[in-house]
This record gives sequence, structure tokens and C-alpha cells, in this order.
Amino acid sequence: MGLLLILAASLQAQPPPDPVAGQIRERIEQWRSATPAATGTLAEAEAQFYEQHAFAPAWGRADTVRQLLLALQGMTDDGLDPQDYGLSQLAQMQAALATSAATPQQRAQFDLLATEAYLSALMDLQRGKVDPATLDPHWNFDAHQLDPVQGVQAARAAVDEGRVAESFERARPQHPIYARLRTALAQLRALAAQGGWPSIPAGAALKPGMDDPRVPLLRQRLQLGGYLPATQRPGEHYDAALADAVRRFQQAQYLPADGVLGETTRAALNVPVSARIDQLRVNLERARWLLHHLQGNFVVVDIAGYQVTYYRDGAPVWRARVQVGKPYRSTPVFKSQITYLTLNPTWTVPPTILRHDILPRLRKGLGYLAANRLRVLDSQGRPVAPSSVDWNHPRGIVLRQDAGPGNALGRLAIRFPNNYSVYMHDTPHQELFARERRAFSSGCIRVERPRELAVLLLDDPQQWNRAALDRAIDTNQTRTVSLRRPVPLLLAYWTVHLHDDGTLGFRPDIYRRDAAVLAALNRHQPMAARDLTQP
Repeated sequence: MGLLLILAASLQAQPPPDPVAGQIRERIEQWRSATPAATGTLAEAEAQFYEQHAFAPAWGRADTVRQLLLALQGMTDDGLDPQDYGLSQLAQMQAALATSAATPQQRAQFDLLATEAYLSALMDLQRGKVDPATLDPHWNFDAHQLDPVQGVQAARAAVDEGRVAESFERARPQHPIYARLRTALAQLRALAAQGGWPSIPAGAALKPGMDDPRVPLLRQRLQLGGYLPATQRPGEHYDAALADAVRRFQQAQYLPADGVLGETTRAALNVPVSARIDQLRVNLERARWLLHHLQGNFVVVDIAGYQVTYYRDGAPVWRARVQVGKPYRSTPVFKSQITYLTLNPTWTVPPTILRHDILPRLRKGLGYLAANRLRVLDSQGRPVAPSSVDWNHPRGIVLRQDAGPGNALGRLAIRFPNNYSVYMHDTPHQELFARERRAFSSGCIRVERPRELAVLLLDDPQQWNRAALDRAIDTNQTRTVSLRRPVPLLLAYWTVHLHDDGTLGFRPDIYRRDAAVLAALNRHQPMAARDLTQP
């Protein structure tokens, strides 16, 4: 009898079951029975979010909900649409719950929707909203996911401890470039809300020293873009200060910096603010795809920016210009590891170049071979007499250019495994580095000052300093040199650049890739676990 009394007292001391938790549990169990094979999805993460805490509701405190709503609204500065995460619906439901006697079903529905919005937003900030593999068949970067156990536990702890805003900040790429892009987007949105910048009318080329009624509009446009101080004197005279601002704008847009307002420069100035906002949104999405990978020592080839950068401990220490693939032979976006160098490389003509570029010339005369030091070889590497080949239908042959100063790869090639026969290399076409837009190659990356990069990659001051590298190349002997440690390489595509002076550079979309990313960003995608919240 005494034991029964003790048991009864113990049961009376336990709090009654939470009806909201019961409703949450019922919804999740219904979902699990309906979709048993959904491991790894957002809905599965949401289920884990509650199962790890006995299905207790997470969003009962007003301050925590307020943090969530503000954080979702703040995703506008990430170039994302807060309505993709049900912001308006959550705000309406919160208001309804605060002013009426809400049922456990209604509270459970709100809790599940809030969690779904929370986890969905964190995942999009960590990996991007758009799956880049659906847009680019070459894509091989690993996506950052919300870990179904540890990640979900951390997300739940942040809610329970009132650190929702902090969890959003931590989900974003922890790189200064991302923060600067967000700030730039907010500034452009504020400018758009004030009417944007003026359009410059057509007319004859405007040169320094001229007077023209378009000068005040040009001055205003450059002031709004941050290229000219607002204190610059008014008037219709195109003075030296205004010409310098035009040159800075031209440099930022990868245009010839001649200080002349011609049609190309006028067209760049007249791109509306809304289009530049979209361009920033696209590049913020790319940042979410890529910036998580930028740690330690690595090399980044910025294809649209015609630039290669070597990073040491995450900081840029060396930069040079590059030439990349023509639009119809574009340089692919992918990641790899630089593993070895070839000194004094030979060049085996790739099939595409042979078919489209060289064969039409050979059909006009075989003198092209000698003029370009090209040898004809069979599949075993044995010489073949050019006159014995049917150049209208050549089979079983390759063309190889011997090493030397005139070699298409120059004196140095930088190699990394990939499926596209792409590598970085020196080039005899040094004069092309002076061009602002440098899409000249057949897909490989021609590097300015490649020996400087090679010394950084080899990272061996004793055996492979610059003098030692020069001596090895001067032997004219083809040689393979392996790196002591592979160096990660990212081939990326950015159409926005933040200059050191804080101004934005909007690069030409040379491969026309922005539109597909923007369309996918603008496509409304219901949150993956919507079925969990249905009555």
C-alpha cells in the first residue's frame, strides 16, 4: 500500500503532457510514415530538431520569434527573398496567436512553420538557394549542408538560448568579401529607392576640355557611383577631375581607360540600378557556393575578372592577369589541386583546336607545320610524313609542338587533374595581357608572370627559388617538377568585383551565365517540409 502511495505521488508531481508537443509529435510521425525515405532532406532535419528534445515547442518566447522575423527580413541584404521562407505568413500567425486563445493545433502549426523557415534559411545561407550543379555540368564543389545531428543540435541550442540572430550570422560565409557585397547591395537598394542614377543622353563622344549640356548629368552619375566627390564644382565644362573620375569608372568596368565618354562607356553608365542589384544578388549566391572553400593556401582563377590570385593562410599575397577561354570555348568552373609543373613543355594539339583551327590551314598548305614547328606523330609517338596524311580525313595522328620560346604553352605549364584538358601556362602572346578584356584562349588559362606563381607553389626556397627555376628553364629541357604538397585550385566566375578603394566593378558577363542564376534565384520554392505543418 505504501508503494502505491509513493507511485501516485510521483505521478502527480510530473507536469501534465504539453498538448502542443503532442501535436508536433503527431505531425512528425504522420510525415515519417508517409515519407520514410527522406533522409537528408530539410524535412528530416526538422524532425530531428524536435525529436532530440521530446517534441517540445521551440518558439514560445516573443523575443526569439522577433529575432527570427528580423533575421528573415535581413536576408534581403543577402539577395534572397524573405517570402521564400514564409515571412508574411509567420508574422500574421504570430499576431493571431498573440490576440486570441490559440489552440494547441495552431501553436504547433506556427512552431513547425517557424522551424522550417529557420532551418531553410540557414541552409540557404550556408550553401546557396540554387543548386549550381543544375546550371553547370562541370560543377564539382561540395555543398555545405546542415548536419542532421550536430548541425541541428546547434541550431536548436541557438533557439533555446535566444541566439537566433547569431546563428544567421554564423551561417553566412565568414569572409570579408561576403560582408562587403551585402553592404554594397544595401547601398544600391537605398539608391534605387531614391530614384537611382540618371541616364546620359546619346551624342557625340565627350572628351576632356569640351563643354556639353550632358556634363552635369555625367557628374551626378559618377558622384552617385562613388567615383567623384559631391564637392566637385558644377557647370558644363568637362574638366580634368571629371575626366579622372571617368577613367576610374572605365577601369572598374574593364573598359579602355581613356577618359572619353564614348558609346561603350555611356552604355555602361546607363545600366540601371535594378540590373546592378540583380548582378550583386547573383554574385552573392556564387559567394555562398564558393567562399566556404577559401581557407589556408590556395589559388583562385577569377574567369570573368581575368585574374589569378594566390592566397596564403586565406590572405591574397600575389595576383596577376590571365587570358581565359573565348565565349564559344569557355573555361570551365571547377575545383582541383595543382600537383606538378612542366618546365619547357611540349604542346600536343587538342582535338578541338586541330579540327577547327589547324586543319583548315593545313588544307591550304603544309608549310603551316614548319612555320609553327609542329611535328606529325602516330598514336605511338612515331614520326609520320605529312605528305602521307589525308588532311581531309586524318586518322590516328597527333600534332605536337616542340618545347622552346615559340611554344604555345611558353616555357612553363601548371598542371592539375581534370576532365577538360585545362591547365595554366605561360604564353608567347604577352601583348594580349594589356587588353582590358582577355577572352582569347581555347579554354586553358594563360598566366602573366607564371614563374612567380611557380615559386610560390613549389614553396621550397632552397631547391626551387626563382634563380633555380630560371636555370632549370634555361636548359631548354622538358622536365616535370612535383609540388611537395598539392595546392587547392578554384576556377570561379565572378561578375562583380570590389576594388581596394571600395568602389564596385561590374564585369562583363562574358559567358552569359548570370541570367540562369538570377532566374533560379527568383523562382519561388516552397520550403521542403511544408507537409509537416498541414492540419
